[in-house]
Amino acid sequence: MKKLALAATTFALAVGTAHADSVLVLNSEEASYSILSRAGRIELSRLPVGREPHHLIPTPDGKEVIVASTATNELLVLDAKTGEKRRVVRDIIDPYHLGFSPNGKWFVTVAYRLDHVDIFHADGFRLAGRIFIDGLPSHMTFDAESQTVFVSLQQSGRLAAFDLATQTLKWNVPIGNTPAGVLMLPDNKRLLVALTGEDGVVVVDPKDGSISGKLQTGKGAHNFWPKGDGRHWFLSNRVEGTVSIVDTQDLKVVGTIKVPGGPDCMDITADGKELWVTQRFLRRVAVVDLEQLKVVASIPVGKSPHGVFMLKSAAAGPVAPLSPAGGPVRAVSTAPGSR
Repeated sequence: MKKLALAATTFALAVGTAHADSVLVLNSEEASYSILSRAGRIELSRLPVGREPHHLIPTPDGKEVIVASTATNELLVLDAKTGEKRRVVRDIIDPYHLGFSPNGKWFVTVAYRLDHVDIFHADGFRLAGRIFIDGLPSHMTFDAESQTVFVSLQQSGRLAAFDLATQTLKWNVPIGNTPAGVLMLPDNKRLLVALTGEDGVVVVDPKDGSISGKLQTGKGAHNFWPKGDGRHWFLSNRVEGTVSIVDTQDLKVVGTIKVPGGPDCMDITADGKELWVTQRFLRRVAVVDLEQLKVVASIPVGKSPHGVFMLKSAAAGPVAPLSPAGGPVRAVSTAPGSR
């Protein structure tokens, strides 16, 4: 705790002079988040946050980033340029995964531990409705019209669709073993769902949940991130230790990148040259050169790194790096199919 306090003090002095290439990483099992330098490939600082921060998301205007802390039932709102703390939103119950609808009207959280989906009016985070549903709700995506949110249920092997305006269940169907990441494709006619327990993805019709296709990717297929061209997506295979490049138009794997240590969440640099991938089991973040399709760096962070986000800072100037607050890097024993 003393090291976290020191990190917080140092970071407060450094705000406003942060590198323009800073990267934010959530350390889920350490109640902290790290600020990394992209250019320096080092941890600049480590700050405290509520217990079990897993996922984060930028606000629709891009000015802030929201970190969800499941065990402390709160959202930490940070400046999207610097990572500086802005405020805390409390009484958001077990916010494991979170998202804004495309029109910015709705904000949704899923409670993995407590089995419910909360739909909020995004303006002021006012709760519109809570739907209890068994099966460990995990990841989500929205349709383009902001009418429906789709939520994977890891334990029951199902995918559920909820009407945002009425906060009611539209359908709930079986799709395969341990579904995790959910992706609405740009055509708004197909959903892709990663099946961690079946080592690939299924193609799902958003109208009724029917399955129209399957693709094998790698053991422990888990989460998606866009390449940025509207056609190709990255998919982390946590157990295999790879990231697949999926052509969603032809539904095939067109590239595979070796990323050891439980690759999970990802973000891509603005220039499209690097993919940063959290290595859940190694307390590290991998940097992938997308021209070479290989890991060129691996940066120590905190225990069980999960969400990752490229800060949008335009400020310049050096910040002295801090020693990692979590001590030496060692392997983390984490169940590969969970969360």
